[in-house]
Amino acid sequence: MSSGVAARRDAKKLVRSPSGLRMVPEHRAFGSPFGLEEPQWVPDKECPRCMQCDAKFDFITRKHHCRRCGKCFCDRCCSQKVPLRRMCFVDPVRQCAECALVSHREAEFYDKQLKVLLSGATFLVTFGDSEKPETMVCRLSNNQRCLILDGDSHHEIEIAHVCTVQILTEGFTPGGSTRATGMFLQYTVPGAEAATQLRLMAGEDANGSKRQAAAWLAAMHKATKLLYESRDQ
Repeated sequence: MSSGVAARRDAKKLVRSPSGLRMVPEHRAFGSPFGLEEPQWVPDKECPRCMQCDAKFDFITRKHHCRRCGKCFCDRCCSQKVPLRRMCFVDPVRQCAECALVSHREAEFYDKQLKVLLSGATFLVTFGDSEKPETMVCRLSNNQRCLILDGDSHHEIEIAHVCTVQILTEGFTPGGSTRATGMFLQYTVPGAEAATQLRLMAGEDANGSKRQAAAWLAAMHKATKLLYESRDQ
């Protein structure tokens, strides 16, 4: 990819919406697949009462719209201002208690797991029916739109084309925990009739790369949940 094309894909612009300032991609087609669209606000005339506690709105009890769900609440039920990275808000925005809780959990993904995905990890990668795995570094692209695999060969898989993700684990015991050891992934290729399969497995070396691979897989598991939520919106 040329530097000019890459620059256009990563270009951002500042826009103002009724909910606040947002730093969004210059071209909508280059937005993050983990992003969420702003909700339509419930019209004022359709919500004479708080949609949480049923308090009646008047000159003293004012109504507020949650920036994540768009519903109407009183100040007591919609007082928290929380970062909402999935909608690209520059500053924390007002959210109802339920949405604020979700946004707080998602903040961990952006503050921790996303950095792990961008840093990448080393895996043994098998494409399709090939019997010979290739040692490759897998990472998420800076614009979060592609999985990039680098080894003797180079591959880029658009996140939007991924149709199946299954994290492979081992070590399960009743009441115990599991450890991520690999990932099975299916994605579509434009022009191809069937989905392409990909298998990533953590290596068996004794250094820190296996732990790094396990952390990357755990982060990918969280990213997959966000991706499916975005598609279901």
